[in-house]
Order: sequence, then structure tokens, then C-alpha cells
Amino acid sequence: MIDLFVPDRRNFLRTGGGLAIVTMLGDWSTRNLAAANSLMSAKHYEVVRVERTTVRLPYREIPGRNMDRELPHWRWIEICEIELKSGVVGIGETLLYYTWGVPDDEGVKRIEGKNAVSLIWDDSLGAGLQMALFDAVAKTSEVPIHCLLGKKINNQTPLSWWNIDTSAEDMAAECREAMRQGYRSYKTKGRPWFDVWKQVDLASDAVPDEFKIDMDFNDTLRTAEQAIPILKELEKYPQVDIYETPIPQRDVEGNKAICAATRVNIAMHYGNPPPDVAIKEDVCDGFVIGRGATRVMSAANLAAVADKRFWLQLVGTEITAAYSLHFGGVLSHATWPAVNCHQLYAKNLLTEPIKVENGFARVPDAIGLGYELNRDVMNEFKVKKPKRRPDPKRLIETSWPDGQKIYTANNGKVNFMLKAGNDGKYGFYKPAAETRLVPNDGSQLWMDIYTKARENGPFEL
Repeated sequence: MIDLFVPDRRNFLRTGGGLAIVTMLGDWSTRNLAAANSLMSAKHYEVVRVERTTVRLPYREIPGRNMDRELPHWRWIEICEIELKSGVVGIGETLLYYTWGVPDDEGVKRIEGKNAVSLIWDDSLGAGLQMALFDAVAKTSEVPIHCLLGKKINNQTPLSWWNIDTSAEDMAAECREAMRQGYRSYKTKGRPWFDVWKQVDLASDAVPDEFKIDMDFNDTLRTAEQAIPILKELEKYPQVDIYETPIPQRDVEGNKAICAATRVNIAMHYGNPPPDVAIKEDVCDGFVIGRGATRVMSAANLAAVADKRFWLQLVGTEITAAYSLHFGGVLSHATWPAVNCHQLYAKNLLTEPIKVENGFARVPDAIGLGYELNRDVMNEFKVKKPKRRPDPKRLIETSWPDGQKIYTANNGKVNFMLKAGNDGKYGFYKPAAETRLVPNDGSQLWMDIYTKARENGPFEL
């Protein structure tokens, strides 16, 4: 490895020049990797076959009944397989309806017959194709993927258990299961249609103090003035460790006030506000970094220059989680537990599970991804790719002990409940809130309530 010049952090904060430097270094390393591999026989790296297979994976029981409110479409995954002239086959995957980039037929045409080494850093290809290219190139080169990313500095990297917002009882059960499987961190959503105080109280009773609970509010605490009292109450639990996006990230002054008011770490998605503003103004303690490989490496390098921690958020099944491990192996500041969401699924698309011990998983040293595709599971759950995002009828009831009930229906858009929450349709974080999916019993009453909720948005019955 060649030592690269790293600018002084104080100068970075003063001048805002870190982003340009990191981008320049990223471009240099990309060209250097391509040049080094061009010395090998190009025929070994030529893309000769691309195959895409759609599967519909079942959720586990607790994620199933909660994901089905807003995200039933996360079941659909596209597996990408890329064969090179070397004879190796690289694998990748795309969560079809939640991703930074979905591969398409045009992308497949672009890579056929091309040298895979020249393609691996092209984020525009989408998640599954890029991942499969990295796996295929690494296998052909007989190295782990992390060797294509940089120098391995971590033998293990932290992982977090993830689930969408749930009842307090389900959250406690998930924390116990995460603990049982070796995890020491649980990430979930804070929402006004659940009792966040009860959630944290029951979950904290279920796990020891060293187990950490992180809550993503997705703006729903609205303003610093409204947020700080709630955040201060929840921080009394030693398990509470990170708040993600409590209020809109563009609110620089509000986020600075929150950072100053709570002992809990504040995480923000990288890029909003612009990273130089986020770092200069100290609006957060660290970042959430994801998307394509080039973007991840560029953002991670800038975070390192600024001495900001982050977690990797590459979302999918265990295929994506295995891919994420390689980034964790080379990135110095990926010290917050990665969020991959693979714990949602009842079936594993790899032939062996990713083992977690005391919150950490080993960074693979076997060639390529370090794991193999479970073709039996792929074939068992293979389906025809939907023409559009599946959006079955759902009716959701939110209730309080005083008898108030609000009904919400899916309306063809993703995050329909989140938008309603940010629009104040559920009130602002009232204790004892409970939410459930109302089963469709085929009755006219169910259909009447569903139709009214879909047409008019959440309404009180």
C-alpha cells in the first residue's frame, strides 16, 4: 500500500477542502487498481454471462407482522450472477423495492463482453450487478473482496440487529433474540403511533446495560424544542446509545441544540446537510453511510479525515451483509454497528450463516465474497419478477386507552404512514399508543373503512 497524504483535521474544518481531496484520492485509487489489473490477461475478466433471478423470501414471525404494515415489498429480492471467462461466477443481490440502484436490462448490455475490472466502481450499474462484479473479480484474482477496497485493518466488524417499529412486547422479544444470537445492538424506528417510552422500558428490561438500543426517528420529533424533552427522558436508560435523524437534518441549529442537550450520540445520513457543513457545525456525532461502492469509499474517507464515526447501511439479505463485512474490514471509522437488515428473513440465501459473537462478525478472508449462494433456497423461493412494486391492501389501526382510534390505509406510495406522522395526523408522541394491522375479514365494514382511509388519509373513527 502507498501512504496517502491526509490533511490536518483543523485545516479541513477551516477550509472545507476535505471533500475535494478525498474525491481526488478515490479517483487515483480507482485508476491505480484498473492499471494494476490490466497487466493480467484481460480474457480472464471478460463478462460472458449475466443472469438475474427474482425470489420472494418469507419474513420471520415478528418482523412479518410488523413489516407487513408498510414494507411487505421487502420480500422481493433479485439475485445477480455474473460469469467471467475465468469460469468463476460472482453473486450479488438487489432488494428490488428498497435500494439505491436497481440493475436493468440496459446495465446488463453495458457490461457484457467488457473487462469486469473496469466496471466494479460504476455505481450506476445498481446494487446487485456491482456486488456480483466485485465477487467475480476478487475470485478471479484469488483474493477476498476487501483486497480490492484497500488494506484490511479490522479482523472483525460490528453488526446490529434491525427491525421496523413494533409493539413494545415485540421489541423486547427481538432484543432478547438478538442477544441470544450474539448481537449487542438493536436498531429500530421511533414513531408517534407507538409508545416509545414503553418500547424502551420493556426492551431495556430484556437485555443488560451493555446491549445498545438505537432509534431512528426519521424527522418525526419535528423540532429541537419538541424533541429534547423526549430524548432526555429516553436517555435515562443506559442501553440507549444513538438517535438517528430526530428532526429534519437540514435544521442545522436545531440539530446542534440536540447534540448539546443529550448524552446520546446523534447520527445523520451522510450528505444532508452537505458534509462540510455537517462537520464544521458539529451537527451530529457520526454518519449513516451507504449506496454504491464508490460513494461508500468516498464518504468513509471523508468521515475518517474529519474523525467522524459511522455505520455502514447496506440493506438486503445475508448476501449484502457478507458484502458489507468487507467494507468494515478496511474502513477505520466504521465503528458503529452496521445495519444490513438480513435478520428479517426466515431463510438464508447463503449456504452458511454469518456468525456474530459479542456484537462482531469476522471479516472473510476466503476469496471473493467469502460465502456461497444457497441455490436450494433460491430455487425454492424463485418467482416471476413483479411488473411493479407489490402493494396489497392494508388497513392499520392506531389506538389509545381513552378510546381514540385512527385508521390508515396504504395509498400507493412508500412511507405513507411516515408522511402522515410528519404531517401531524397521529398527534405528537402520546403515551400508550398502540398500532396493529387489521386483518381483512372480507366484510363490507372493513372495505368501507379501508376505502375512506385510502381516499382521505388517516381519519379518526
